[in-house]
Amino acid sequence: MRKQIAFGALALTAAVVLAGCAGGGSSDNGDSDAEGSDATLVIWTDEEREQAIADAAAAFEEETGATVELVQKNFEDLRNDFIAQVPTGEGPDITVGAHDWLGALVAAGVVDTIDLGDKASEFEPVALEAMTYDGQLYALPYSLETIALVQNADLVGAEAPATWDEMIQKGLASGAERPFVINTAGETGDGYTMYGFQTSFGAPVFVQDASGSYTTEVGMGGAPGEAFATWLGANGTNGTGYISTTVDYDINNELFNSGKAPYTIQGPWAISAYPDVANIAVNPIPSAGGETAAPFVGVQGFYLSSQSKNALLAQEFLVNYVGTEEAQRALYEADPRIPAWSTLATEVASDPIIAGFLASAQNGVPMPSIPEMGSVWDLWNAAQSQIISGADPVSTWNTMVQDVQAAVGG
Repeated sequence: MRKQIAFGALALTAAVVLAGCAGGGSSDNGDSDAEGSDATLVIWTDEEREQAIADAAAAFEEETGATVELVQKNFEDLRNDFIAQVPTGEGPDITVGAHDWLGALVAAGVVDTIDLGDKASEFEPVALEAMTYDGQLYALPYSLETIALVQNADLVGAEAPATWDEMIQKGLASGAERPFVINTAGETGDGYTMYGFQTSFGAPVFVQDASGSYTTEVGMGGAPGEAFATWLGANGTNGTGYISTTVDYDINNELFNSGKAPYTIQGPWAISAYPDVANIAVNPIPSAGGETAAPFVGVQGFYLSSQSKNALLAQEFLVNYVGTEEAQRALYEADPRIPAWSTLATEVASDPIIAGFLASAQNGVPMPSIPEMGSVWDLWNAAQSQIISGADPVSTWNTMVQDVQAAVGG
């Protein structure tokens, strides 16, 4: 589906303003950016966000007189189509997308950096960190999401347990069938859901540099990783049994919804699966290893094409029309994930459930967007599943770390 918003001639004053912008585009795009009525931006979006972007484009009209063409696509097609079409000149100037596409987009050479200027201070730091690669910002963020501790307040109260041990003690005291339940994707393993506990031992998947960008240095080896693996084994089949490979996503939700477990780790997408829990509380994940539990955070935002013929104009639209509280509110209303715009995030956190997920996200770290992450998941998940099922924790974990290092060239 194509939806076009046409405007009049580009005002001379707007062209002068745009020429002075600190854009992310290359200098040879400058002439096209000031071509008046010839200036057209093509933006790829999915159905959910189309109207919110159209509203921002309507305000853009009054300032610039440019033409904005919105192309609606299935979200799952956006990344591959962007990589395929940008080099041919057929791609858009801007696309909506997820932050974990970033490594592939940079590797393909299809995205350009953007400069938010003073607007950077308006966004949640973890959202900017997610859109940063090798120290450079590549997208304007608008939403974030993560997992958190979800608890049945009628059984264990609404107060956040600070540690794993405190949580388990409260869960046992509740009289529920299980003190805690967590999705392991059955026998597949689920490093994503378990990551908050892993980071509380100081064992990140990859090491981050000073800018927040991920390096290819595997960070989950050594004593911290072994300590996490030992803890995982101690709570698996041969230990307490609190973590089990018999629990997949649906079983996890059934056990929590039925009151058989008062605590679980889940995302906001699962809340609707708990209609029988009258009082739900959401809090940051408790620490199992002594450090702050830092779950993965997913961020969505808007990327600028490296081949845009109107790079300065696209930069202007992103920073000054999408990067406003009004536009960010419209995006939130269209797709109610936690806003990346800080004041709006605080506002919607008046809902205690949203507040809990926001607090968890503020403790969190972006899911690695580097291409090497693709070599991690299967090895990592499998090792966790094996340890939970009774394999020797330290040797199994160390073998996995070695295999990951070999896979990523470390």
